[in-house]
Amino acid sequence: MTAREREVTATPAEPYTPRVPSARQPQSRAPHPPTAPAPPPHRPDSLTRPPANPTARPTPAPAPAPGTDAPVSRPGGPAPHTQRPSLRSPVTRRVRRRAAALDRAVLIVLPLLAGLVLPAAFAGGGTRRWFGGRAEGQRAEAQAAKDAAAAAFYELDTAQRDLRISIETITAVDDSPGARHTADGFAALGRRIDEVSHQYINAVDAHDLDRDDLEASAAARARTELTAAKTELDRVKQELDRFAQGLGPLLGKAETQLARLVPAVERARQGLLAASNALDAVRGSGLKADDLAARLAALAPELTKLNQGAGQHGVRETLERADRVVREAEAVRAEAERLPERAAEIDHRLVSLRTRAEALGTRAEQVPQVLSELRRRFVAACWQDLQQVPDQAARDVEQAQLKLREARAARDGQRWPDATSLLSTVRALLNHTDEAVSAAGDRLRRLNAVQKDSQQEIDRTRFAIRDAQRLAMAGRSTPDPRHARPLDESVARLDRAIATLEGRHPDYWHFLSETEAVRQAVARVVDQIRKERGAGA
Repeated sequence: MTAREREVTATPAEPYTPRVPSARQPQSRAPHPPTAPAPPPHRPDSLTRPPANPTARPTPAPAPAPGTDAPVSRPGGPAPHTQRPSLRSPVTRRVRRRAAALDRAVLIVLPLLAGLVLPAAFAGGGTRRWFGGRAEGQRAEAQAAKDAAAAAFYELDTAQRDLRISIETITAVDDSPGARHTADGFAALGRRIDEVSHQYINAVDAHDLDRDDLEASAAARARTELTAAKTELDRVKQELDRFAQGLGPLLGKAETQLARLVPAVERARQGLLAASNALDAVRGSGLKADDLAARLAALAPELTKLNQGAGQHGVRETLERADRVVREAEAVRAEAERLPERAAEIDHRLVSLRTRAEALGTRAEQVPQVLSELRRRFVAACWQDLQQVPDQAARDVEQAQLKLREARAARDGQRWPDATSLLSTVRALLNHTDEAVSAAGDRLRRLNAVQKDSQQEIDRTRFAIRDAQRLAMAGRSTPDPRHARPLDESVARLDRAIATLEGRHPDYWHFLSETEAVRQAVARVVDQIRKERGAGA
């Protein structure tokens, strides 16, 4: 600081006497001449001492003469210079430094104020008044109501989405009346949810809580409508929760079937793979399995539908399809694995039936001799029904041999079903031929036995009748007519059969047929008595 500046600073100031020459001075009420220059603006010097008597008013200077310039004077002090001070004076430089310091302070403070005000302005959607009074309080309450309604809307929407998944699970698995009723109930709840959701959205859209000129009445109305929307959202949410609690049995059943879905589809795939591998192994052994390959190829569309999933074909249909594929694939696999054994069995049956046909052919050749003996020793009634046995046996044996050759051709062509069917036909033909040939020999044997000793057949029949009579009288004093009548008729029938043995040429075959019929009738009565007593017990 220069000596001049120290002198000016150390000089005590007079009351209310600024040191800056450009400071505004109190002036007289008299108007200034038009030519008087305007005083320059100044900044108060903080180093200037305050006046000794702040309440003292300065003495106005006398009015200047007309046409003269009036110098600006300090009250109670010497008259200042009539000219502006030089810009290089110490006082001027000090004032400029103080002004620059104030400008820097302003530049520092303004960004800080902007940092405090701008975040609040952006957070609220616009610039708000700091001191809004009642309107700001209503705005805050309305905003709180809006946030609460938004949370309730979000909870309701989330619960509806979760419940929709459960309903879709139930309807995909179950098509019972209960499931359809549940789906209808959820649809009605959905319409109710749409209504309260529209009420909430309309309440939000109707009020802009971020406006600067929001009135207290508008904020109060917004708070009322948003609170009412939240109440309706909460009420529908409670209805939705109660509805969800009633879905327990249906949802459990649906989830059980869904839990079966993936294992069922996997079993079907594994079954098809096992059948394909078994078929490949059979073909590798030199056997053809064209029918099994065709059956396995028919399952390919079913596998495609299984791969498409239950979302496209339904859970129940997918489960049924998977079970069907498992059964058919298992059947193909079992037949493929059994095919070598089946081929060996067909070979064995071919040899066995051929041997049997040859044996029956040999036995059929002996039937004419049996018939000759029957004709020679017994009456015509004993052998007349056997006249066609030799010719029929020869035809059956020839037919069986033809079918055997066809079965062999089918076996060589690995047409396993055809070979099996032909072998079954051969077996039926040979069984019929065997019965016919055996009947002729058995007839001769029985006739020989009764001709030699007919009493044995009579005693056998009488014993059956007496045993039935004792059973009918057990625990009774008189027999039941339903049982006594057939038994009495059996006794009479046996007596008539015995009477046919008298004469020169008795009909032994008629006698044997009658005794057999009597025994069968007695057996029916015994069976009836036992059933009645078993039911009564």
